[in-house]
Amino acid sequence: MKKQLFGTDGIRGKAKEYINYDLAYQVGKGIALKYQLEKIFIGHDTRESANDILKGLTDSLTKAGIDVYIGGVIPTPLVSLYSNKYQTISIMITASHNPYTDNGIKLFKNGEKLTDLEEIELEDYILNHEPLNSKKTGIIKKYNILDDYLLIYENLNIPNNHLKIAYDSANGANHQVSNLIINKYFNNSTQIGNKPNGLNINLNCGSTYLKTIKDLVKETKSDIGLSFDGDGDRILVVDENLNEVDGDLILYIIAKYLKDKNLLKNNTVVVTIMTNLGVIKALNDLGINVLITNVGDKNVYLKMKEENLNLGAENSGHIILSDFIKTGDGLLAGLYLIKVLLETKTNLTNYINEVKYFPQRLVNLKNINKEVLKTDKFLKFFEEIKTLLGQNSKLNIRPSGTENLIRITISHEDEEVLNKYLEIIINKLKEMGNYDE
Repeated sequence: MKKQLFGTDGIRGKAKEYINYDLAYQVGKGIALKYQLEKIFIGHDTRESANDILKGLTDSLTKAGIDVYIGGVIPTPLVSLYSNKYQTISIMITASHNPYTDNGIKLFKNGEKLTDLEEIELEDYILNHEPLNSKKTGIIKKYNILDDYLLIYENLNIPNNHLKIAYDSANGANHQVSNLIINKYFNNSTQIGNKPNGLNINLNCGSTYLKTIKDLVKETKSDIGLSFDGDGDRILVVDENLNEVDGDLILYIIAKYLKDKNLLKNNTVVVTIMTNLGVIKALNDLGINVLITNVGDKNVYLKMKEENLNLGAENSGHIILSDFIKTGDGLLAGLYLIKVLLETKTNLTNYINEVKYFPQRLVNLKNINKEVLKTDKFLKFFEEIKTLLGQNSKLNIRPSGTENLIRITISHEDEEVLNKYLEIIINKLKEMGNYDE
């Protein structure tokens, strides 16, 4: 059965037009009917539309007799943490790395994002069931999960240091939490993206716009730059030479450290189809097994859970350290990375030199009918190109789950071969998909 509301990562769309009070009220109703809860926890990022969505959720949930605990502006990992601690449902109001004009609703059950089947079942309650009548009216309370989160960092045992840290909080959900924790463990740090106004989340800042953190690292002569996304569950990094460090390389560094410490469960990590082939080869050269799953940190975590693993990542910056939290956490991954660098007395440049990335291109092709990817003609063409690319290559063509475009990812050890077939693919898709300039 096809999902009607849920996409790749929760329910997401244009704020006010789609993600609004009315939809939020219906989502709250569906949650109340399906899960029969006594209490629920809700956090949100800094978008101006958050309060309207929060009110829709709280109105329906309290009407159903559920007590609503409000976390305020907090990053997504803290919402997961609450859900896991109390083995209940929690909600994050966010559109992650999207602009302020979008918003969304992410749900966690026992610390984990809902499975596809759970989302389909919940949609039925949202769309097709009458509201729950309750004799009791729930209450609304503020709740601070931060103390539980701080314990994670105390147990990391980050070594004393004199590092200069630059970090960009994307005017988003972790701007307060990251400031508190980074200031606690690093005496010399500079933060930007910490003045949200409801409209500037992810605007020319954060993990989707690395120029800002590069400029800050250069200006402050920092040793490392951390750049988070709007809801704080992703991170990308730059070193002192302004080299970019993506989620693939962060995974490699942490995996190597955990293996050396005999802490890497089953000597295996999980990555996605987007992960660079050079990183997979480098991991294999270390004797680390690599499992590959579809895009989405939810899929990464599900595979980790299935195989009893404790490390997985997407190259976009979702790093899951499931010994601590069951979802991506940009701040945790960033500080764990720094812990590794301090303990091994090395720097990012050394690790960058260890891994030879294969040439890889990601192209977002707009104004093309995404349904073309389901046709027999396209599927036959896709298999032919994969055969021609041969070994030591990767090709993924998929519709975006959150935007109206087709994503093409192609990798090959020979860049000339890559460029040749990328051009063929783009031209063929334009021909098949009624491309409109």
